[in-house]
Amino acid sequence: MIDRILLFPYTLTLAIRNALYDKGILKSQKADVPTVCVGNITVGGTGKTPHTEMILRTLLRSDRWAYSNIAVLSRGYKRKSKGFQKVSRDGTAATFGDEPLQIAKKFPSVTVAVDKDRVEGCHFLCNPEDLQTSKKARKCADKDVPKSDIIVLDDAFQYRKLKADVNVILVDYNRPIHKDKLLPFGQLRDLPRRIRQADIVIVTKCPPYLDEWEKGKWAKYLGFSSYSTSTCKGKDDKGHERTLLFSHIGYRPMKPVYEEADQRFIYAKRLVLFSGIAKDGPLINYLSDKYKLVKRMKFPDHHKYSYGDLKNIMRAVGANPTAVVATTEKDAQRIVDTKKVPGSLKERLFQVPIEVSFLSPEETAIFEETLLELIRKSSRADN
Repeated sequence: MIDRILLFPYTLTLAIRNALYDKGILKSQKADVPTVCVGNITVGGTGKTPHTEMILRTLLRSDRWAYSNIAVLSRGYKRKSKGFQKVSRDGTAATFGDEPLQIAKKFPSVTVAVDKDRVEGCHFLCNPEDLQTSKKARKCADKDVPKSDIIVLDDAFQYRKLKADVNVILVDYNRPIHKDKLLPFGQLRDLPRRIRQADIVIVTKCPPYLDEWEKGKWAKYLGFSSYSTSTCKGKDDKGHERTLLFSHIGYRPMKPVYEEADQRFIYAKRLVLFSGIAKDGPLINYLSDKYKLVKRMKFPDHHKYSYGDLKNIMRAVGANPTAVVATTEKDAQRIVDTKKVPGSLKERLFQVPIEVSFLSPEETAIFEETLLELIRKSSRADN
């Protein structure tokens, strides 16, 4: 009860803000090309980056978008650069943010850009010629940007000034929004009822199998008045149709972070793990099947590694000289930015790629068909 009283001003502020945008009193605008927003209701930890990558793979496989100019626009959390920037694959996480840099390296045919002002970012991606003349773009290091045909917006659901054509909203299976509370007493950064403005809802980090009863229970939690597990579609109490899907995390074989890595360390029996992500439990479970975890070092999300951090990691290596050292893809982007990384760490440091998939081939097909159809229905999709 006390937390509700203390949170009332914040709840009221969010409710008023959303109502003003929903009623058109505060204006939202659309980009000149179709946009797909990947967002959530909570603070981090739902898997936006791997789901963004999944959407990119879907677009790149499709007949309509495979040969188009696809772009990703992110805020570039904790980056040092300002304004609009095209992400360079040989750049640093400090300049662009770890997640945009990761996407740029994995998808060389996709334009990745960062801009805190998403309206401005979309404008420059749709009108790259303005980068040459706009004063706002004077700090943009690389102005060779192709004109985008479609833009995937990473974490823009709360950016109400820009209205996406398709909203794909993620919910953590282990952290249901109907049981959570607003910050700072919980992890919610928006009102749970905004989930009803999603076109596609994906419950992420699920176990490999869920029965129909549990899927139906989730549908009820998320405001579906009806839901079919065979079609993965349902309606809310206002008759709006939405799609509800379930995904789980999968890990790929470890890859070296540095060229000088010695592949033989992959076959070690012992492992030192360090990471700066919201939740590392699934990663630990995966690695524990193959290695004896002798040291786990957990840092804050998007942590910038220092020389002192390297010394602590090397202490663990010194105590376990035959162990392999593992980290996440996001952390790998940031550790490379760190100066004076010892050669003995470079030779044994590997990253664990992450990939998400749906619980069945049928859900995968429904997701791809639904996403592409929603984009097609956009008034600008065939311009």
